[in-house]
Amino acid sequence: MFTLQLLPFLVLTLAKAQQQPLLLPGSCSFEFSTCGYTSDPKYATWTVNEEGRFITADAALMGSKDKAVLLSPDLELVDWGCLRMVYQITGKGSLQLHLRPHGENFDYTLWTSEKPSDSWLIASIDLRNMSQTYQVLMEGRPGKEEGNSVAIFEIHIVPGFCIECDFEEHHLCGYSNQWNPNVNWYVGGSLARDPQSDLPDDHTMNNERGHYMYVDSIYAKKFQEVAKLLSPMTTTPMSGCLSFYYQRNQARGNYFSLLTRDELGHYEELWRPDAYDTTQWKLELVDIKAPHPLEVVFEVAFNSPRGGYVAIDDISFSPEFCHSETDPNFDPSIANCDFEEGFCEFHQEQIEGSVWNRVSVKPNVYRVGDHTTGTGSFLLANTRFTSRPGYVGRLHGPVLPGNHKYCLRFYYALHGFMKIDNALALYIYDEDNVAQEKVWTVSESSRDVWMEVDITFQKPMPTKIVFVTICRNFWDCGLVSLDDITVTIGDCRVTAGPLRPVPGQCNFEQGECGYTQERKQRRGGWLRMRGQTPTSYTGPRADHTLGGTTCTSKPPTCCQDIPPGC
Repeated sequence: MFTLQLLPFLVLTLAKAQQQPLLLPGSCSFEFSTCGYTSDPKYATWTVNEEGRFITADAALMGSKDKAVLLSPDLELVDWGCLRMVYQITGKGSLQLHLRPHGENFDYTLWTSEKPSDSWLIASIDLRNMSQTYQVLMEGRPGKEEGNSVAIFEIHIVPGFCIECDFEEHHLCGYSNQWNPNVNWYVGGSLARDPQSDLPDDHTMNNERGHYMYVDSIYAKKFQEVAKLLSPMTTTPMSGCLSFYYQRNQARGNYFSLLTRDELGHYEELWRPDAYDTTQWKLELVDIKAPHPLEVVFEVAFNSPRGGYVAIDDISFSPEFCHSETDPNFDPSIANCDFEEGFCEFHQEQIEGSVWNRVSVKPNVYRVGDHTTGTGSFLLANTRFTSRPGYVGRLHGPVLPGNHKYCLRFYYALHGFMKIDNALALYIYDEDNVAQEKVWTVSESSRDVWMEVDITFQKPMPTKIVFVTICRNFWDCGLVSLDDITVTIGDCRVTAGPLRPVPGQCNFEQGECGYTQERKQRRGGWLRMRGQTPTSYTGPRADHTLGGTTCTSKPPTCCQDIPPGC
C-alpha cells in the first residue's frame, strides 16, 4: 500500500512499469540518446546530464541567451494521443510546450508551468489528431541567477486521452490526491496487500496482480471527511462518454460522486451512484462536456470509520456521447457578429424605429473607425437617424439554450455624451421578451475609444442578450458605437479570448508574445505604453484591445523570433 504523495518518487520508475503501454514516436527517456530531439541553434543548448537520465537547460551554461528550445523530430498523429512529460523547475524559471504543424509559421502553446519543485512532477497534455506532420517544442527559461534550471526526465506519447487510466503504471496517468491529513485515495491490489482485507481484485487483470484506486473509511477521524482523486487538467476542448468501473460497500455510510473542476476551482456535479453495495465491479457511463480546461474529480465522503470503502478502475473516454438523449454540443457562435456584412442574428424592435444603424467611418484624429479592421462597419445609435427628440433602442440577440455558462465579449465607444446614464446597458431577456436581469451598464465617462467588456452569465431557461440605449434629451445624448460581439461557452476568466491570442497574434497586454526588436542601429525602438502618445495628433488615444495599453513604434522594425523569414 502506498499513497499518491509518493508520486514524485514513483515517476522515476516510469519505464519499469508492469505493463508498458504502446509508446508512439516522440517518446524518449534520454538514457542512451536524445531520440532525435535537438536544440534549436538560435537559442541556448539543452544538455544531457552525465550522471543521470535527464536533459536540462541550466542558467550557468546559457551565457547571454534567455531560453533554450528543444525540437522533436517530425511526428505524425493519426488518432488522439497523450503526451506525458516528467519535469522539474529548480529555483526560478518556466517550461512551455508548443506544437508546430508542418507548413505553418507559428507555434501553438499547449501547456506552461512556472511552478518550482524539489522533485519531479508530471504533466499530461492532450494531442489532437492531425492531418499533417508536426513537431513538439519544449521551451525552457531558467532564471538568470546561478542555480536555476529546467530539466526533463522523460517524454512519453501514448494513444488515447490523458484522462484515461487503468492504474497499472506507477505514474498513475497523472492522477493525484487533493491532500487530506486523514482520508486519501490509495493504490490497491498487488500481491502485497493484507490477506485479511475485504478489498476486491483488480478489474483490469481480474486477479491480485493488478491495481486500482480505493479510499477506505478506517482512516476517517471525524464525520464528513472527504477524499478527492483528481485527473490531469484537460488541455483541449473535448466532449463524449467517460466510463469507469467502481465498487462500494457500506454505501449508507459514504457519499460517492463524480464532478468536474475548472481552473477557477468551480465544481459541477455530473453523477451519483444509484446502487448501494456492489459486490462486483459495476460499469458506469457518464456524458461529459469540456469546452475549456477541466479536471475530473472522484469524491468520497464518510460519515464514520464504519463507512466502508469505494474503489475505481479502468477509466476510459470516447468522443461519442454515452446516451442518445444527451444534447449535442451547442455552438454559441450564432451570437457572434462583427457587422461587416449585416446584423447577423441580431435585430432591433421595429416599434422604436431604426435606432441602431450599420455605418462605416473613415478614421481620423477626431473619430475612430470600426473595431474589427479600422475601415469596416459597426453599429451606431444616435438622434440624427430619428425624428424624435429622444429614443429607446433595443438590439436583440439570438436565443441561447439554458443551463450553460456563457462568456460574452463586446466593444463599445461613446462620443459627445454630456450624461452617460442609460447611454448603453446590457440586459438578459427570456424567450418571451421579458427582462430577467440587468447585467451591465456604462460606468465610465465618455471616451472616444473602443472599450472591451467581458460578461459571464448563466440562467436555467433559454435567454438572449439585449443591448439598450436610451436618450431622454437631445442635448445630453451623443453617439453610441457597438462592434465585435462574441459568445463562448464557459467563464470569461477561463475561456480563450483577447487575452489569450492565437499564434502569431498579440495584444501586448501581458508582454510581447515572443516578438523581439532588430537593433541594427541604436536609434529609437518599440515601446509598450498605456494611454495616449506623448505628443498630440501623433498616435492613438488609447490601445485597440481594451482602451488602456498600446505598443507604439519607432524604427527599427519588430518581428517574431519563432518563424524563420520574418
